[in-house]
Amino acid sequence: MERAHLLDTRHGNGDHDGVDVTSWVSVCPRGLWRVRRKRIHKQTASSSGDVTCSSDFCPKLGSLCQVRVQLRAHVEDSGGSVSEKRGEKLSVTDATELVSAPFLRCQDTVLQTPLGDWTTLRLGEGECDVTETCLEGMRAGETCEIQLTPFGNGQDASVSQPSEGNLPLCATVELQVFTQGKESWEMSAGEKWEWVKSHKERGGVRFRSGDVWGAADSYSRALKLLVPLCGLFRDAEKKGEEQRDTNTTDETQQLPSVGEFKIIKAELHSNMSLCQLKLNQPEQAKASSAKATQLDPGAAKAWYRLGQACQMLNELEEAKGAFVKLLELQPELPPAVKALKDIISKEKERNAQLGLRLSKMFN
Repeated sequence: MERAHLLDTRHGNGDHDGVDVTSWVSVCPRGLWRVRRKRIHKQTASSSGDVTCSSDFCPKLGSLCQVRVQLRAHVEDSGGSVSEKRGEKLSVTDATELVSAPFLRCQDTVLQTPLGDWTTLRLGEGECDVTETCLEGMRAGETCEIQLTPFGNGQDASVSQPSEGNLPLCATVELQVFTQGKESWEMSAGEKWEWVKSHKERGGVRFRSGDVWGAADSYSRALKLLVPLCGLFRDAEKKGEEQRDTNTTDETQQLPSVGEFKIIKAELHSNMSLCQLKLNQPEQAKASSAKATQLDPGAAKAWYRLGQACQMLNELEEAKGAFVKLLELQPELPPAVKALKDIISKEKERNAQLGLRLSKMFN
């Protein structure tokens, strides 16, 4: 699942002030929401006199960020502006004192963070996609305004509006301080692998709690971090190194064997396909489960999900092939036996209808 970004940047005429207006699609527990962000920032001058807004001054993956999210209506009702409220005494003013404050994702809220309070988030964990994406590119002391509306058919029709209030939802996001993080390309292979495992575990927790969109987002984050690791394992496989020497360099520390890597990657694709089936995305589910079966031909769950996706797409021959393969791995598995019987029944019905139409053509 990819976040879509549409960027429209305009610079003001003030003292090196800039106004960024950006829109993207974020993942929330009940679906997809379009976010429109307006950010006013002070640009810094480099030693050469050029105006710049370097990412070195912004949070990165793993940064602990002290942030406050407030509904716009609540700010206005309080009789003060966001800039005035920024002068309030904070519990933490030194980034080195920050401690992550985990909180549960709620099914009926979009913003996820406790509203009106200063909260410490770890960028990249995906606890609150809207807020985290806002923080990307912000600098300490900055505030942005956001407007949220449901996006396309991804929004669950059973949710008329979030618990925060009427739509479109308007809020402010303030970043006070943050710790140093890393861009993904700055991380070692071992660090990437730790993030992969963390996202995989979080995806499972979210799925079991009914947060299917959140689970899919976690699996997607894990799969993206696996991309730069694939070359490393591909080279090891060519050399016939099932288990690499983990004592050689930091780059290969804490990494699994080639076989274990393939299994984990297959499980991520298989889990993603299950989410896509639940979200009524059969084409994506077919692609994900097919990748899983290629990586791990013995993955029974992946074959079952491939069969389910093909059934939803009315691709009966491919579905039959998937369930036959599953029964080779697990003979007499009741769900596979039932699915195969249903497919054979549908094929007979379709052939009968085809025969009837052909007979009418020639009579």
